[in-house]
Amino acid sequence: MWRFLKRVLIGKPLKTLDEGGQHLNRFKALALLSPDALSSVAYGPEQVTIALFAVSALTLWMQIPIAILVLVLLAAITFSYQQIIHAYPGGGGAYMVSSENWGKRAGLVAGGSLLVDYMLTVAVSVSSGMDAIAAAIPGLRPYSILISILIILGLMVINLRGVRESATFLMIPVYLFILTIAIMLVVGLYNVATGAVPYMATAHIGQSAGGISIVLFLRAFSSGSSSLTGVEAISNAVPNFKEPKAKNAAGTLLMMSAILGFFFAGITFLSYYYGIVPKNDTTVLAQITERTFNGRGVAFYIIQLSTALILAVAANTGFSAFPQLAFNLAKDKFMPHSYMDKGDRLGYSNGIISLAVGAIILIFIFNGSVEELIPLYAVGVFTPFTLSQSGMIIHWNRLRGAHWQFKAMINFIGAAISGLLVVTLFWLHFQSAWPYLILMPIMALVFTKINHHYQMVAKQLRVISQEPIKRHHYDGATVVVLVSNLTKVTAQAVDYAQSIGDRVLAMHVSFDSNPAKEHRLGVEFKDEFPDVRYVDIHSSYRSITEPASRFVDEIAKGAQERNHSLTILIPQFVPRKSWQHALHNQNSLRLRAALSRRNVTVSTYYFHLEE
Repeated sequence: MWRFLKRVLIGKPLKTLDEGGQHLNRFKALALLSPDALSSVAYGPEQVTIALFAVSALTLWMQIPIAILVLVLLAAITFSYQQIIHAYPGGGGAYMVSSENWGKRAGLVAGGSLLVDYMLTVAVSVSSGMDAIAAAIPGLRPYSILISILIILGLMVINLRGVRESATFLMIPVYLFILTIAIMLVVGLYNVATGAVPYMATAHIGQSAGGISIVLFLRAFSSGSSSLTGVEAISNAVPNFKEPKAKNAAGTLLMMSAILGFFFAGITFLSYYYGIVPKNDTTVLAQITERTFNGRGVAFYIIQLSTALILAVAANTGFSAFPQLAFNLAKDKFMPHSYMDKGDRLGYSNGIISLAVGAIILIFIFNGSVEELIPLYAVGVFTPFTLSQSGMIIHWNRLRGAHWQFKAMINFIGAAISGLLVVTLFWLHFQSAWPYLILMPIMALVFTKINHHYQMVAKQLRVISQEPIKRHHYDGATVVVLVSNLTKVTAQAVDYAQSIGDRVLAMHVSFDSNPAKEHRLGVEFKDEFPDVRYVDIHSSYRSITEPASRFVDEIAKGAQERNHSLTILIPQFVPRKSWQHALHNQNSLRLRAALSRRNVTVSTYYFHLEE
């Protein structure tokens, strides 16, 4: 049943040789990797107006200089990540740059930040999508968390089907959003240029108002900078592109940034010109659309639909970038090697599932609140930005190729603004950003522990050619069969043990509940196997693993004295259908887990049921 359901949801397994067919051209890559960045224009400009309007409507003219500064930062980040793509075509983005130029610790901070940030990408995008849906259909607001979780699970299934299929699925909502927002901005700017709409700004640019300060400017700028999240995703996913990978990735990044810049500038300008102010029951983008098309007609609902769709699928950027970053960390032995395994559809399935689980947890913790999620989200983005762009300065200074001073200057501008944003976010949004200061040290410690484990394993398993491998010659073999009752599986397990062992023992754990039954089992066993020593160990606390472990410890000492190998054989019957496992106790699993910690060989004798 599970196998059938898996095939329906995910599809048939792909051959390893089919991997080249999963690589993306620019058109599909833009659909797969841009939703996070492009969708942020639905809430980034709005966060600026919320921060400014909290002081006074007269401060809303500051949207314009803030937008200019955001566009400068976008240009610096875009050129910087284009350089990173060419310098590090294997993917990994900020993690690889920081690790190579600042050292492994900085690389782990960047990598850990991005892992959490991709989970936040999913949580923020889906929550924002629900806000857009609720603006059009208010009756759905009470079910927002449930719908958000269902959207995340749906995206997980789509991505488990493979990179190419997920890109194909995303083309419709992404290009619908690009088309509809572009049309809205063109119509709105045309109306402004022709005087078809009146100038309704709440204040002229530069107008003085009480409450204007550098703190207000930085608060609004840090909120608006959330529109730049997702720009780094392409640099992490370079291996997913068709050849030439670096050239196609850099070209896709430039296209995405150009669209993002135009959208952010256009929405901010129309918001200022129309005199839009934040409202609790609708979004700034919805108000702009309503003003542009003179009411809530067909155009309004199409744009709301396209906005909701791209906000919902913007989470897919995380599903594309998280598994690749987890792969790079696992390859460097900082995450479990299971993140390097490809699933049936040639995607990193464990990374995809982990991301979905993490995002759902965040939805619950923050109750789907975009306003509470964004400060932590922005810190997780701009910390790697700062590390990677400052790391590229070191990179250019070391290589000193053509025009390296100019390239380093671009990175310096990006690093300086990103660093300022990180400080500002902690200063002004500490109540939301403080978990980062706890989470990062914990993640760095976990990464270090995992790496230490893999290093120790490699050290102990490594064969050194200059030293002979230590060998051990055994004089015989002792086999202990764990017996619960006398059945076919027990009898066959004992027969098998006698075929491989010089000394065979049967061990049974008895309880107080039915002494007569336990005694009868011992008699029957001795009648069936008179040449096998039968040991009945009494347990007063209904525990099987503890008595069995103590017995094995004693037998291990005797085996060592005899110079015998010791094998613990656990009989287990296997139901014909997988769901039937739930109908039986799992004592064999608990015994294996307990005995695996001892220096003995634990083996299972399987008896397969026919019905």
